Amino acid sequence: MSRFHKVYLIFCFSLLFFHQGIAQQRHIFSIYKTNFLLDGKPFQIISGEMHPARIPEAYWRQRIKMAKAMGCNTIAVYIFWNYHETKEGIFDFTTANKNIAKFIHICQQEGLWVMVRPGPYVCGEWDWGGLPTYLLKKPDIKIRCMDSTYMAAIARYVTHVSKELKPLLCSNGGPVILTQVENEYGSFGNDRNYLHNLKSLWENSGINGPFYTADGATPYMLDAGSLENVAIGLDPGVTDEDFATAAKHNSNVPLFSSETYPGWLTHWGEEWQRPDTNKLKTDMEYLLSKGKSFNLYVIHGGTNFGFTAGANAFSPTQFQPDITSYDYDAPINEQGKATPKYYMLRNLISKYVKYPIPDVPAPIKTIHIPAFKTTEYTTIWQQLQHPIATPQPKPMEYYNQNQGLILYRTELVGHKSGTLTITEPHDFAMVFVDGKLIDTIYRDGGKWSIQLPETKSAHRNPQLDILVEGMGHINFAQYMIDRKGITDRVTLDGMTLMNWQTYLLPLDEKFITALKAPPIVGKAKEEFPVIGGKFFKGTFTLNEIGDTYFDMSNYSRGIVYVNHHNLGRYWHIGPQHSLYCPSSWLKKGENEIIIFDLLQTTPATIEGIEKLK
Repeated sequence: MSRFHKVYLIFCFSLLFFHQGIAQQRHIFSIYKTNFLLDGKPFQIISGEMHPARIPEAYWRQRIKMAKAMGCNTIAVYIFWNYHETKEGIFDFTTANKNIAKFIHICQQEGLWVMVRPGPYVCGEWDWGGLPTYLLKKPDIKIRCMDSTYMAAIARYVTHVSKELKPLLCSNGGPVILTQVENEYGSFGNDRNYLHNLKSLWENSGINGPFYTADGATPYMLDAGSLENVAIGLDPGVTDEDFATAAKHNSNVPLFSSETYPGWLTHWGEEWQRPDTNKLKTDMEYLLSKGKSFNLYVIHGGTNFGFTAGANAFSPTQFQPDITSYDYDAPINEQGKATPKYYMLRNLISKYVKYPIPDVPAPIKTIHIPAFKTTEYTTIWQQLQHPIATPQPKPMEYYNQNQGLILYRTELVGHKSGTLTITEPHDFAMVFVDGKLIDTIYRDGGKWSIQLPETKSAHRNPQLDILVEGMGHINFAQYMIDRKGITDRVTLDGMTLMNWQTYLLPLDEKFITALKAPPIVGKAKEEFPVIGGKFFKGTFTLNEIGDTYFDMSNYSRGIVYVNHHNLGRYWHIGPQHSLYCPSSWLKKGENEIIIFDLLQTTPATIEGIEKLK
């Protein structure tokens, strides 16, 4: 190689490294006493939170741009452990919505910093607070403490997720400035040894901080949930009293409002939660005028697609499942549009920040789909395969099933009628005798008994079927050990019923894709219940695509699949009566919709509307 070629190669490599240095400029984000510092200068975090798992990947950039146009300089991101480790030991950080590194890179490309909230427990109205439900296979599992099984699983998760996050730290040229240690631990437990071990796991995996914790502005929560030399987040911190309470606990670290609430969550059967906007404006004026760092939880909520919605419970017999929409009454609504609340916050923030705020992006197109008919397709009873024999019922998680349905079947030997008690039904059970629906049992409220009447059965021992729907796993507080299905036993007038056949019906996309609809003719038709577990199918043709909401007002209770994508759960009790479908799940030409309804007996029409109902 000539001297000229050597010099030319050196020049090319130098130019390449120069450009890489620009693209990956490193920064130092640090804690100095009560201040956050970016490259040695005080920095006010103005953050809006959104969750990649709840937003169609095609819309990630639009949602991030919306946050920036409201005045944010930072995006906070939950990482849901169970979304990335759906099977024990198998992780996915690359496909579609699971590519967390891609989302964070888009934030950086749009000029925003990032706070990561990787758990392992996050709450977030997400199924089981982000914990993987395979842990529930262990009968005596203890969570959020130094339980050996739990900690071994956490160590594996931290190792994998840290490989994704380490290159994204601002010290390595990425946009990540803060990492949360666990979440609101002071609301749950007091094992500070657990928190110290968890922080060490992150550090030993290359996540070198700085870190923060987040707890309510209450002395006992801060005492149990905070750590030395770690910033204190308050959920929320919106008054002098809130910050004074935290300062009494530790006055030598930054204090900030880690969850300032512009909206709130909604459960099935409630009214839509619409918090007072005037209160939000007062809170925000306080934070901005005082120069306090804050994070809006959430600036955009998105959707609990599939079976990702969580639930709450504050007593052993209470159960409050979250609706499918995670609109949250947030400034950016479920479909990504700016609300009046958005413009109020944008105007307010613009009065205090010195950096330019870009124009608001154009809204994403929505479409109306005229009402179309559906037809009966098949029943859950035609999909039963390979029963599992057990002496007594076992919950779904023992069979590596997260949610969906599970059918328990036995014969009534001894008592044929009387008081049937399920201990405990998680979460909604339908009881059949010889194919006839007797009654339903819903977990909430603790009324888990029904009366089985005397029946004129053609069989010596009538067949008892209990079809159980699992809804979201409890994601907060003390009752999180929440297995689905029948979690203990079934008794009839005090006699424990034995010898069960169990059928797994996960209702996931794989199950729906494999559905078969054999014809029901002659006497075979009489073997299937008139009520309970029907699939309905319809098609609709589109000349153009856009976002829409499928209005399910004509149906009762079930799940909707569009082109095999699970849109989530609907329920006639409301308040939600329509399900969001992003344009990326639709196509020009013919599209297919499949509705599974637990209670509906006849098909009904469906319409695509342009907003949440």
